[in-house]
Amino acid sequence: MPAQTGPLPAISFEFFPAKSEKAAATLLENAKTLAAFGPQFMSVTYGAGGSTRDRTLVTLKDMVRETGAPMAGHLTCVGASKEDVNAVAQAYWDAGVKHIVALRGDPPPSAGGVYEPHPEGYAGAVDLVHGLKEIAPFEISVAAYPETHPAALSPQSDLEHLRAKIDAGADRALTQFFFEADTFLRFRDRAAAIGIERPIVPGILPVGSAAQAWKFADMCGANVPKWMRDLFEGLDETPQARAFVAATIADRLCQTLKAEGVEQFHFYTLNHADTASALCRLLGRRAI
Repeated sequence: MPAQTGPLPAISFEFFPAKSEKAAATLLENAKTLAAFGPQFMSVTYGAGGSTRDRTLVTLKDMVRETGAPMAGHLTCVGASKEDVNAVAQAYWDAGVKHIVALRGDPPPSAGGVYEPHPEGYAGAVDLVHGLKEIAPFEISVAAYPETHPAALSPQSDLEHLRAKIDAGADRALTQFFFEADTFLRFRDRAAAIGIERPIVPGILPVGSAAQAWKFADMCGANVPKWMRDLFEGLDETPQARAFVAATIADRLCQTLKAEGVEQFHFYTLNHADTASALCRLLGRRAI
């Protein structure tokens, strides 16, 4: 493999709260493994409607204590009053978590997929970013959708919404995952064309279970190209081969983006460390 040239890309990792003590211990070990690669931050998700609120905060506190890496807590405003959301934000700050991934959040199944703001809550992500900046000088990341949010009226309106979140004070955008480099590169060009100057960081999902990955893609509107479906067909029955193929495909994506000037990558780890570790090494980073 040729020697890496130029500055190393920045990296970040996303985890979700574990549901059992055993899984939480494994999660913490995997987080410590990935923290050794010097991430810009590591984030922990926040369940729909705040369903993982307590577990998210516990996980963040554990990671702050055990990994030493900068942490970011996800926060949504769906189904919650401003008072409740602000309380979570303050709890993050008090726990040493100075970075929030600010999201509107998905409507509950009972709402039939239609988002309705809480009568005493934030109207959406733009309003949430404004509110967080009034609580404390948080670093704030927001979501971006290279293939357009499923609920957006149009790709252009979705892009304008991203600009509004940036204008409200967000420091960067983290994208939904995608599987082809051109998807991100076209989106980056469109964002630049309307004056978005903050970093847009590609979200990379190394495929674990192909069936699970395709389900995620269907839920968020991410296209899975036919060549990729064909490549992974039957591989869920051979996990070692699947892991090799997944790492190879994700590395090709990262290397193509890096060659196009991408300087940061956000990895959706699904609470595993092996593939993310391999990708970090292929990008030239070493554990310390």
